[in-house]
Amino acid sequence: SEQTNDVVLSLNGRFTYNDYNNIRKTVADALQQNPKTLTIDMAALEFIDSAALGMLLLARDEASKISVDVRIHGAQGLVERVRDVARFKTLFEFI
Repeated sequence: SEQTNDVVLSLNGRFTYNDYNNIRKTVADALQQNPKTLTIDMAALEFIDSAALGMLLLARDEASKISVDVRIHGAQGLVERVRDVARFKTLFEFI
């Protein structure tokens, strides 16, 4: 099937361990659209915990199996600091 250019997942508020089932389904639905890239928009995200960081890594792994690049957009404030501490800049493209 033909690839779409980009699918955007927008996160807002808090992204934590409690979001596991929801984000897993959301990522699977997004990847079924066969995008070239999956952009995770964090501009409205206020908090992220270590479990949620792990979920992002799982999403990246699932996407890489079908040659989809995962990018993260708009990390700011606390979310940006957590990203930097976790060295996520070496694992994802930030735009």
